[in-house]
Amino acid sequence: GGAAPRRGAETRKLSEAKPRRNTPETAAPAARPANDTASEPFGRRRRQAEEVQARRPAAPRRDGPGRRQSGKMTITQALSGDEQRRQRSLASVRRQREKARMRDEQPQAKQVRDVIIPDTISVTELANRMAERTADVVKELMKLGVMATATQTVDGETAELIAQELGHRAQRVSESDVESGLEGADDEDGSLKSRPPVVTVMGHVDHGKTSLLDAIRRTDVATGESGGITQHIGAYQINTVSGNLITFIDTPGHEAFTEMRSRGANITDIVILVVAADDSVMMQTVEAINHAKAAKCPVIVAVNKCDKPEADPKRVRNDLLQHEIITEDFGGDVLCVDVSAVTGQGLDKLEEAIMLQAELLELRANPDRAATGVVVEAKVERGRGSVATLLVQRGTLKQGDIFVIGAESGRVRALLDDRGQKLESATPGQPVEILGLDGTPMAGDSCVVVESEGRAREIAEYRTRQLKEREAARGARGSVEQMLSAIAAGEAEELPVVIKTDVHGSLEAIRVALEKLGTDQVKVRILSSGVGAISESDISLSSASNAIVIGFNVRAIPQARDLAKRDGVEIRYHSIIYELIDEVKAAMGGLLSP
Repeated sequence: GGAAPRRGAETRKLSEAKPRRNTPETAAPAARPANDTASEPFGRRRRQAEEVQARRPAAPRRDGPGRRQSGKMTITQALSGDEQRRQRSLASVRRQREKARMRDEQPQAKQVRDVIIPDTISVTELANRMAERTADVVKELMKLGVMATATQTVDGETAELIAQELGHRAQRVSESDVESGLEGADDEDGSLKSRPPVVTVMGHVDHGKTSLLDAIRRTDVATGESGGITQHIGAYQINTVSGNLITFIDTPGHEAFTEMRSRGANITDIVILVVAADDSVMMQTVEAINHAKAAKCPVIVAVNKCDKPEADPKRVRNDLLQHEIITEDFGGDVLCVDVSAVTGQGLDKLEEAIMLQAELLELRANPDRAATGVVVEAKVERGRGSVATLLVQRGTLKQGDIFVIGAESGRVRALLDDRGQKLESATPGQPVEILGLDGTPMAGDSCVVVESEGRAREIAEYRTRQLKEREAARGARGSVEQMLSAIAAGEAEELPVVIKTDVHGSLEAIRVALEKLGTDQVKVRILSSGVGAISESDISLSSASNAIVIGFNVRAIPQARDLAKRDGVEIRYHSIIYELIDEVKAAMGGLLSP
């Protein structure tokens, strides 16, 4: 019984000692080398990747729609695809170059233009009219022996030759044709709209014109005037309590400025004749009546200073009868209002009278066209250059517009109202200050907006030549008259002067006053006159003619002062017109023999 268990144990030991059957599970480890046990995970991953690659569909072509999803590409595929694309792009470039070469080889017909050529024209403008390069025009001029830059002007004959050389048809026009069509066509009734009335305030000195205007404007303009007398024309626009726009022009009352006042009457719709109730009709009141009649302007009489105890409005109305001003009180058609600039009495009635008269006149203008206007006053200001006060009559003046004013041209750099506020545009009946002038125009000159700077320059140059010709003719005529008077009176002396002032109104007043000083023995000869600082050219002219240089409210530039000191030219500065006239009188007296 004890041997059986021992046999079972031996059997178990023998079975453990026998080698196992060569199954796939046991055979692989036995067959692997000992050093490959660590690479088992990498081999399994490699097999998994190969199975995934086998299941993946074939990669699309490189240039197909699925290019981005195609996975990895071989270098051969990449190079072959790029080569095909490069060949296609090079072929297209070659085709485009071939087309361009054939197009260039085909002869192109030159476009022949009709070129309008005035008596003088700038090189740039000539090139623009022919649609040629400015450099080509300069080259053609050099062939003709004319050395000119792009900004210089050439005469009409030379310009005609250049146009013909470049294959264009030249059409010469006379200088007078330069201004043809400048004002534009007349406006149709359907395009006309009502505009504010332009009212000029006139009357005798110190009858309260500016004070009355101040009361209407509710601003104090009179404080800025020298000694309470208006020196220059001021243009203002007010908005009344009732919402009506009225443009006022305040003309100087001093007799030395008669010329300025007469211009004021020529640009106005209604004249307000201011007569002091305590002074009645005076000499300048009669002058104002004559100016208003000459301009065919309706008159409204404003009897001012009615607040004074000695005021007598009835006497004023009676005195006006002698000058054919018949008020409504005497059965006439002239409106008459009693007012007081101090108390404000009758100002509302005066505004009503103005608007009533404006309705009768049916004042209308077309705002939708190129602007035209008239210069009320012009001056030169430090830091701003030439400044013109302009009254717009037709159209709308906008910033950036190119214009011609008299013999000057320019582009509107800025528009300012009477309070100095900047404006974008100005409509008919509105007074504005404009900046951007090339020079200083004369008061009373017309302003017209043109389409191009070339046209503006052409017109300005033509008008400048006309002015010089008129001055030369006047000088020649004066020389003949002086020669005849010298023969009759023995020997007549001349005092040559050069005058420069700050504004044109003062210049005209000084010219008139100096011309009146002439006698049979001695006369004042104005060699040159203008607005602005005394320049080197003024000194050169004075030096050549032994003339005196007179500056009224202006000074000489440093270069001119140095030149005057070198050449011994006398410069006299003045700010009061009577002192200037007295000094010229004394100089004229010095020319006379004792």
